Amino acid sequence: MVKKKKKDIRLSTWVLHVQTTPNNTMITLTTDKGDKVAGGWTWLVWYKWAKQNTPYAAEMLTKHILKDAEQYGLKELWLVMKGIGMWRDGVFKAINELWSLSILYIKEATWIQFGGCKWFRPKRG
Repeated sequence: MVKKKKKDIRLSTWVLHVQTTPNNTMITLTTDKGDKVAGGWTWLVWYKWAKQNTPYAAEMLTKHILKDAEQYGLKELWLVMKGIGMWRDGVFKAINELWSLSILYIKEATWIQFGGCKWFRPKRG
């Protein structure tokens, strides 16, 4: 089996997608075009079951992914956040602790549930 070498990617601007569900936190680092470079979820840093959706697990996962991506020349970061919960604090804490990255913008991609217009209720009788 022939192992493929990783491409030498040198970009200054990256996009960090952070998504959370009630049970897990997933983080993906992509290029401007959307090509995935690094990513994972909290099982990657050995947080399982009830500990998966905590701010500390999100912090450890962010540190792990940004350390993997350090070799690509990480300078500027765009954040796309999706989901609800306290994990945001952990992500920001990890970015501020390890690197002096400049965050260009933060986008909130959480969808808001909308059931549409209220239907006319037919009369009984």
